[in-house]
Amino acid sequence: MGKVVSNSWALLLGMLLLMVGNGLQGTLLGIRGEIEGFSTSSMSLVMSAYFMGFLGGSRLAPGMIRRVGHVRVFAALASFISAVLILYPTWVNPYIWAVERLVIGFCFSGVYVTAESWLNNDTTNETRGQTLSAYMIVQMLGIVLAQMLLLVADPSGFVLFIIPSVLVSISFAPILLSISPTPAFEATQPMSLHQLVQISPLGCVGIFLLGGVFSAQFGMSAVYGAEVGLSVAQISLFAATFYICATLLQYPLGWLSDRMDRRLLILMTALVACSGALIGYFFSHDYVLLLVAAGLIGGFSNPLYSLLIAHANDYLDFEDMAAASGGLVFITGVGAIAGPFVIGGMMELIGPHGYFAVIATLLIVLAGYAGYRMTQRPAMASDETAYYMPISPGASVVAVELAQEHAIDVAKEESAEV
Repeated sequence: MGKVVSNSWALLLGMLLLMVGNGLQGTLLGIRGEIEGFSTSSMSLVMSAYFMGFLGGSRLAPGMIRRVGHVRVFAALASFISAVLILYPTWVNPYIWAVERLVIGFCFSGVYVTAESWLNNDTTNETRGQTLSAYMIVQMLGIVLAQMLLLVADPSGFVLFIIPSVLVSISFAPILLSISPTPAFEATQPMSLHQLVQISPLGCVGIFLLGGVFSAQFGMSAVYGAEVGLSVAQISLFAATFYICATLLQYPLGWLSDRMDRRLLILMTALVACSGALIGYFFSHDYVLLLVAAGLIGGFSNPLYSLLIAHANDYLDFEDMAAASGGLVFITGVGAIAGPFVIGGMMELIGPHGYFAVIATLLIVLAGYAGYRMTQRPAMASDETAYYMPISPGASVVAVELAQEHAIDVAKEESAEV
């Protein structure tokens, strides 16, 4: 890991600054929306728009890169991000924010695709797994640090919007100045969604449901916190707890997944995360228990994404793994777009605790479907399963392809040893 960091520190630093900027703007808008008196439904539109843009960017960015190159795409999109961050407090209107979130989601997706392809170019077969681990840690660390920055200034002012704009602008330097060769970019031809669903029904249904859970954590957690009257400091820690616990539990759950029936682990993990949502639903008046709820949801639902990708890989041929990554990211994105609308509607219908009601429902459906799939085909022997690689639900298709390639490398090495 140390060698990977020393070789790619500038790129990882740039990505860290980008993640801080992205994580801060999502939570900040949730708090500012409450200050401005925006309705829950309008804030749901704002939060969903980011994932609409992100999904669009993941589909269009590869073509942009092939036409004009990595450097131009990165510089152009990152400039738009910096500009939009400044514009948020200039026009304080939920519908204008939704358009700006659509733009910023598109741009962040393109920036991630560009930076992750550079990161991929810097790796070898021997360092790919460590590079992915370092990248995931950087992603989670950036979002956690972003929540701490909420305490620097008053969210009703301009300063907290200027800070992420500056951070994104600064992120250009370590990324662009550290890159010498421009990597070749060839997007993998995606597998059809119909074919992917047939191969791994649980993988596809699971990541669709998790898309909704992930969108609940990224942005809507601040909307919930503001509605129940938490202070900015409390919202900051509440939002950060999701990602701190997600980072801590990725590797223990990954270790387990390589040693038992993944479907059973998916079922159990979803149930534990669901128990966290139920704690939040019934004990929202107790802030300590709210943190426990966030820890259980984030700590167990985020690794589920990696578990479901590994489970899908169990039934994919080597040559199809990379092709499946585009479909898996697309399905996650669709779930993430729908999530804020469903959560916002439920919060307006039954009150703020509708936030946890939706999360609990999504997770219990996932657990139930995992149990059902266990009755449909026998468990695969643990020594025949694909390699688990931790990956964040917010990663672009390039990072997921990189994880797929690492799983292929490990499987081939293990086959050669046998």
